Amino acid sequence: MLSKIVTDIRTNWAISDRERDEGLTTPEDITRHDDISYGPCGEWNLLDIYHKKDVNTCQPTIVNIHGGGWVYGTKEIYQFYCMSLAQRGFTVVNFNYRLAPENKYPAALEDINSVFCFLKEHGKEYYVDTENLLVVGDSAGGQLASHYLTILTNPEFAKLFTFQTPDVKVRAVALNCGVYDTKNCVDTGVDEYLLEYVDKEKLTKDMWESLDTIKYMTSDFPPAFVMSAYHDFLVANAEPMYRHLQSLSIPCELRIYGSKEQEEIAHVFHVNIKLPEAGKCNDEECEFFRRFVGCKPMTKNV
Repeated sequence: MLSKIVTDIRTNWAISDRERDEGLTTPEDITRHDDISYGPCGEWNLLDIYHKKDVNTCQPTIVNIHGGGWVYGTKEIYQFYCMSLAQRGFTVVNFNYRLAPENKYPAALEDINSVFCFLKEHGKEYYVDTENLLVVGDSAGGQLASHYLTILTNPEFAKLFTFQTPDVKVRAVALNCGVYDTKNCVDTGVDEYLLEYVDKEKLTKDMWESLDTIKYMTSDFPPAFVMSAYHDFLVANAEPMYRHLQSLSIPCELRIYGSKEQEEIAHVFHVNIKLPEAGKCNDEECEFFRRFVGCKPMTKNV
């Protein structure tokens, strides 16, 4: 039986997301490849890929990891945001992953890895450049992005997981309105949504250790654009993550958007492409990405 927390999220957030995207349609300049299977878990292992219609060669590719408190969300509620990124000159990958509480930790990370494995094998068919991958993740997706990229860049950390990471190159990441000190969040119970995903009572010693992304993050973690908003209920997590990245000498930027008067500039506001501030944020993140496309790559450690 689902908890009230999960039931409320899946009901109320879906209503809000439908209202946010009401009236939006696929842009005329975008080609979309929908419902591509990347794994064995049916509808939860489907992805979409978007690019401009005039694209005829592989180009830098953004992989979007959606939010939703680890318990809610699909690629459909991120499609217009992702297509707006594609209009900025990128191929964009938008995918479903298995949700909690039906699928406990580390199911979402396993699916993310399967997406990257799929792109390594089949990406060229869809103009995906696996030498120039970029990642965006918001809210729970920000946590998942930081967690997966720590696995991808630290071979000692990767040993704590059963899956094998592919040989791909992630140039930069945008961490949007997320939480990042995963082990501490689980230990303190400060994020009740996260506890739907991570069952602390059933963690083995290695699984508990595998939550410690802060401990295992190294200077090989990709350059990061850390974003939040004045009215984001998770804004307190942004600056500590930025300072931690700085301490590791990782190129990074911190942006807090909005103001006291702009109540609409709140948690994951950037997904609402009707907002001018969302356009500004997404433009700045894409400009940040362009700085690192073609530079010395971040590669899988072996």
